[in-house]
Amino acid sequence: MSRISKEQVEHVAHLARLAITEEETEMFTKQLDAIITYAEQLNELDTTGVKPTTHVLEVKNVMREDKPTKGLPREDVLKNAPDHQDGQVRVPSILE
Repeated sequence: MSRISKEQVEHVAHLARLAITEEETEMFTKQLDAIITYAEQLNELDTTGVKPTTHVLEVKNVMREDKPTKGLPREDVLKNAPDHQDGQVRVPSILE
């Protein structure tokens, strides 16, 4: 017995705005049934004592300490600026 019906497949296709043929409906019904059958095998596993996880491997952030460092010399920075005045980069005005 199929765990998913043709009507359910057609309904999902309609929600996804997919136009599928009768042959595609049959094919997707069989494929989805196979997927559901395979996923149901997980219910047969004994998971007592297994801690729930979101990842197979332990995930942790590796952060470095935030320390201030000396930046580039002002002269080097202003060399690359298209326009500068009084030690600052000039940009076009955006306010009227």
